[in-house]
Amino acid sequence: MSKLNPLLKTSSKFDEENKLAGGFGLNAAKQDSYSLLRRAVLANLLWENNFYIDGESVTDEIKRLIPLCKPEDVANLAIEARKLQKLRHIPLFLISEMASLENHKKLVGKTLPLVITRADMITDFLAIYWKNGKKPISNQIKKGLAKSFENFNEYQFAKYDRDSAIKLRDVMFLCKPKPTQGKEELYKKIASRTLDIPDTWEVALSTGKDKKETWTRLITESKLGGMAMLRNIANMMKSNVDKSIIKKGLETLKNAMLLPLDFLKSARFNPEFERDIEDAMILAYQNLPKLKGRTLFVVDISGSMGCLSSGSSEFTVLDRACAMAMLAINQCENYEIVATAGNDSTYTGAHEHIKYPQKGFGVFNQIYDARKRIGGGGIFTRQCLEWSYENVGKDFDRIIVFSDSQDCDRINKVPNPYGKYNYICDVSSHYKGINYKGVWTAEISGFSENFLTYIA
Repeated sequence: MSKLNPLLKTSSKFDEENKLAGGFGLNAAKQDSYSLLRRAVLANLLWENNFYIDGESVTDEIKRLIPLCKPEDVANLAIEARKLQKLRHIPLFLISEMASLENHKKLVGKTLPLVITRADMITDFLAIYWKNGKKPISNQIKKGLAKSFENFNEYQFAKYDRDSAIKLRDVMFLCKPKPTQGKEELYKKIASRTLDIPDTWEVALSTGKDKKETWTRLITESKLGGMAMLRNIANMMKSNVDKSIIKKGLETLKNAMLLPLDFLKSARFNPEFERDIEDAMILAYQNLPKLKGRTLFVVDISGSMGCLSSGSSEFTVLDRACAMAMLAINQCENYEIVATAGNDSTYTGAHEHIKYPQKGFGVFNQIYDARKRIGGGGIFTRQCLEWSYENVGKDFDRIIVFSDSQDCDRINKVPNPYGKYNYICDVSSHYKGINYKGVWTAEISGFSENFLTYIA
């Protein structure tokens, strides 16, 4: 049998394997290929390192798994990664890999325009596809990119028509989209790079106009995107923009593609507006489903959780977990929070019941304060749940654990979650999950707010 073209074998779920999830502790589960692919994708920032695995390795694992999965599953995962998890590059990478596989490439033309929701993602796709050198693009890629041109208007194209290595006109010449009625002139402008200059904050400020007047006008006329608003509050304060104007910008925030961590970052850099940013975040997610009854949140505050969530991130994995817990708290009728870590040398857990948890950003401080007291070692999930049963409460409608694919209880110490429903949310992109032998209602990967929709 050729080593260059080996037979592809899927693996059975929950078989024992002599590999560990995360660093050390419980053995990893041998899950089916699609489950492994979801794990690797939904908490992934493409080519970024995290605590237990480097970015290249997890990317290689994703490439290995794609041909083992049904084409329809991979295509739907790419759409989910973009529209629900709000990831930008990993869904493009999935489709780029699909384009080279005989059984998968037939779905590329249909999937690409569903994933490309920003005009610059058109050029981003080719940058990913040509990462290791230019190569021909298939008819399916041309079809998908051509269809993607129909997603945007002149303002959106002009905003991202940059002097980058791959320009919008380059892609247009390659895929030759046929303009729909009324777009003939627009496509001519893309080709000649004569698109009308967009009224963006970057353009307005680069022309030397008064900064205070510019920020005020853009907010008043609702021409400032959500991310631009959150990232430029400090610049607005430097320009002496009225407090009432900044508050108006936050009250009318365009929040469709914002993650909880985007609000957290803005609040950390702009403490003067922390309460207003918190209100904007709560408003952004007000339509999330409510979780009725009693909920126990368990937050892993172990050593690995304190590391950066990726090589270039400003957030720790614990920040991700806290952000998800914070959102869930706002949607709960009745809840308790336990922070947990432990001692790796004695294999004993350490736990703290946060008896009066705050809502909003205040819970971050409470969890981090608990970490100062008991954090540093690993997580011992079984011990934590036994401790919670005795010290926090025996009757919960659901238990939700936020962790990062690590559990230091020894072999055969699988947890015994005692809620009516029980979930473990993995906020890091390890390609091996723990062999929990099916004790959880569900194991969820990712760090967007949509985990609440799934649980509900």
